[in-house]
Amino acid sequence: MAEDAVNSGAVRGEPGGGIPPPRPGDPSAIVEHFFRHETGRLHGALTRLLGPGNLALVEDVTQGALLQAMRTWSIGGVPANPSAWITRVAINLARDAVRHRRMAHGKEDGIVTHIEQLQPSVPVPGESAPEIRDDALRLMFVCCHPELAADAQVVLALKVLGGFSIGEIARAFFSSEAAIEKQLTRTKERIREAGIGFEIPEGPALAARLDGVLATLYLMFNEGYKASAGERLLREELCLEAVRLAAILVDHPAGDVPRAHALLALMLLNAARFPARVGDQGDLLRLDDQDRGKWDAHLIARGLKHLVRAARGTEVSEYHLQAGIAACHCTAADHASTDWARILRHYDDLLRLNPSPVIALNRAVAVASLHGPRAGLEAIDAIPRRERLETNHLLHAVTGELYWRLGDSAAAAASFRRALQLARVGPEQAHLERLVERALGGPA
Repeated sequence: MAEDAVNSGAVRGEPGGGIPPPRPGDPSAIVEHFFRHETGRLHGALTRLLGPGNLALVEDVTQGALLQAMRTWSIGGVPANPSAWITRVAINLARDAVRHRRMAHGKEDGIVTHIEQLQPSVPVPGESAPEIRDDALRLMFVCCHPELAADAQVVLALKVLGGFSIGEIARAFFSSEAAIEKQLTRTKERIREAGIGFEIPEGPALAARLDGVLATLYLMFNEGYKASAGERLLREELCLEAVRLAAILVDHPAGDVPRAHALLALMLLNAARFPARVGDQGDLLRLDDQDRGKWDAHLIARGLKHLVRAARGTEVSEYHLQAGIAACHCTAADHASTDWARILRHYDDLLRLNPSPVIALNRAVAVASLHGPRAGLEAIDAIPRRERLETNHLLHAVTGELYWRLGDSAAAAASFRRALQLARVGPEQAHLERLVERALGGPA
């Protein structure tokens, strides 16, 4: 989530609040809204009823409820309370599925009775009922059980909590859809075989799962902050869902730890810049082109508050350092007054914790901002394992920008063209086309 030379930059309302639905009148848009925003909540409620061993059934029931909503609402219109409607349909489908599939032989009648008893007062997704918050939190820790491999934890959580598609997950992990599908199937089987429960662990067991939860929320926010593909650069709904879950986490003793507050601070500080990150036509605006008057001061204040809470103790995580970088941007009066020296120190510390080529690329941007474009290019040339970035359009976009600042239009155009070939998001592609045109002094 760090800034770069080409890609630099609110979620309104309280971080833990509900997500406003789209305007009424378009059933398909509303169903899509609930598919993205209510999937995690439905999964949590259904997992509480059916148990983690039935995650595949939970997903089937949720999908069935959403498909039924699409058919019914298209004919009869959207109900007054879509969340309650979908929840009740999901409960009915779960009850029928339990009967028809004869799960957990000998316990079937008890499960059905339990579901029927809960149905009249089932909590509605989006409400602030404690059981809704607890369900979401428990499901986070189910997904991040130490019996599961670290990458499997994140993949599962993105699917059942974030409502990510297989394709979105595959792109996030630079994998194929078939491989992700197979991994999800194995992971659900492992949960069933291990008898993993639907509870929040305590003591040493808690620490073993918390890092997986934080990594999942980080990736969820990142996909919304800069989509991996499609026509939208920003997917604020994903970011808000990650913020909502992180707020639930830090409000519970299980997640009230410095690195969790640091992650929430990072999310809030980055989300505060959303209103200025994309122009009126959906075009990408660089950090130095953004109208800082549009940044959300309320979210910045909340982010700084959590950053202060993250400073308890001696722990310094990657989230602390990234939040510190975001704070430097958010507290600068303008681009020229940004404390690039402090940002560079944070990147140096980040590289010691995680010697990632992506972090090194962002560090090179800070070097260029502090010491000039030539120093930035030298920092890029010195990136260890730089070959891993060759298929990342940002490497070539940053390189092109630095060549442009040096006055080498030909080298800048070549780099921008390579970045354009690799970019997969519409606004980024349009932005890079303009940069190629600028470098050539004519149409791209």
